[in-house]
Amino acid sequence: MTGEITGVVFTFLLTLLLAYPLGKYIARVFSGEKSFMDLMNPAERFFFRVSGIDPKEPMNWKQFLKAMLTINMLWLVYAMLLLVFQDKLPLNPDGNGGQTPDLAFNTAISFLVNCNLQHYSGESGLTYFTQLFVITFLQFVSAATGIAALAGMLNGLKHKTTQNLGNFWNLFTRSITRILLPLCIIGAVLLAFNGTPTSFDGKDTITTLQGDSVQVSRGPAAGMIAIKHLGTNGGGWFGTNSAHPLENPNYFTNILEMVMQVVIPVALLFALGFYLNRRKLARVLFGIMTLGMLCLLIPTIMAEVGGNPAIEKMGITQATGAMEGKEVRFGPAASAYWSTVTTIISTGSVNSMHDSSMPVSGLMQLLGMMINAFYGGCGVGILNYLIYIIIAVFISGLMVGRTPEFMGHKVEAREVKIAALVTLLSAFLIKGFVALAAYMVAHHPEMAWAVKPGSWLNNPSYHGFSEMLYEYTSANANNGSGFEGLGDNNVFWNVTTGIVLLLARFIPIIGPVAIIGLLANKKFIPDSPGTLRIDSWTFGIMTFAVIIVINALSFFPALTLGPLAEYFSLY
Repeated sequence: MTGEITGVVFTFLLTLLLAYPLGKYIARVFSGEKSFMDLMNPAERFFFRVSGIDPKEPMNWKQFLKAMLTINMLWLVYAMLLLVFQDKLPLNPDGNGGQTPDLAFNTAISFLVNCNLQHYSGESGLTYFTQLFVITFLQFVSAATGIAALAGMLNGLKHKTTQNLGNFWNLFTRSITRILLPLCIIGAVLLAFNGTPTSFDGKDTITTLQGDSVQVSRGPAAGMIAIKHLGTNGGGWFGTNSAHPLENPNYFTNILEMVMQVVIPVALLFALGFYLNRRKLARVLFGIMTLGMLCLLIPTIMAEVGGNPAIEKMGITQATGAMEGKEVRFGPAASAYWSTVTTIISTGSVNSMHDSSMPVSGLMQLLGMMINAFYGGCGVGILNYLIYIIIAVFISGLMVGRTPEFMGHKVEAREVKIAALVTLLSAFLIKGFVALAAYMVAHHPEMAWAVKPGSWLNNPSYHGFSEMLYEYTSANANNGSGFEGLGDNNVFWNVTTGIVLLLARFIPIIGPVAIIGLLANKKFIPDSPGTLRIDSWTFGIMTFAVIIVINALSFFPALTLGPLAEYFSLY
């Protein structure tokens, strides 16, 4: 077990070692400075020329958001059409059928918003064509959308007074060509050389050690698996995601995939420090986020390594920890680390089944998604954290009796109202839709969209409630992981989670970008002895306290009915 813990520590330290220089490079990309990836200039110029886009055209925050939202609407229609008619398109060696309209609605939205909540199994629910030209495509553009939104926010903070957040199309394109694509090529090559499929052949028949003959799906999976982690997307090529031996062949690829999903969110924190020339602020943000991550990770590792008390009561010693739902190739500690980072970073990929996690682990996974700001997804993690900062600035201003300020700009009623609305929306979406689902289970299990009576939940009582709570929490956090005891491929779950996915993706982007746009247009106020320093550890702890209080008030009752009740029932 000591070796497993060592592997977890090594993985995190390796991530930091790679994230720091990557953050410096990303800052150079945002600044338009020369770099070795200038070789992409001809391709970028060709794209802008064909599209009729002037990449140097300035955009205020309204123009920036308009560009972002309109192109995402186009991608949604494009993805839905291909998914519904995928059985009539090429690259379908296994003869998979088209998706139903409600499933296509859910799948298209899910990958559009960087969530990758999958109500289908990859082997049978998609074809190679849609895996590549819908799923992989959306994994690139959704991650680039988040990075571009962060870059726009940083542009607003960099200048004393400005209306220009930068050109969305330029930031979006460079996020793909200069950041995501080169890293993805490296990750895909490493995965391919370790056994991840890159073939366009159909299913292969193999004979197991038990003598059974089974068919195993293949496909050009390596590239998609690389971007699913680097873009904090998380959708699996195979139904069991990174617990599948072809999607995650060995312990090296397990470390590789954990590093890939964490490295860009952490690098973006360092990039913030370099780009704004506020390295102390970046260190404070990194420190508070890491503290939050450890508060979730340590109890998870202890719970999984400690084993299941229900089994201990039977007199059975669990020398290897709680292994239900875990891959023996990785063990409980590595699975605990994965489950923590995949939920705080909104990746949502899994190398173990979260539905089999111990109640404490499930609680930590839910909290990571409810907070949704400890590192967070590509770009949007810092945007989410900004909401907590604005609230903390407002509260701190009230405590000391002065007008709250953020980086030289007064925080007034409009900004605080936007931050409050974004915060309240999260709690409303999760608890409101969980209440609706619980009502449907209790009073209308016979309805047609539930497929058949009792088909929603494979587990009763507290854990059954946790399955529904996890589903909407995952959708709200744009995470995509699930307690897969839930039967979710039906009209009710496809439509309701689709609504949550759309609102929970774009409003938390619109809110912070609007806040920065409003602040950046105000008169700059130089620092003075009375200025609230947001780069101090005192303010960092204040922000951490705000995160704890807001989420405790919002979600404690729901968590009490689910994982907390299940935990106490075991004892």
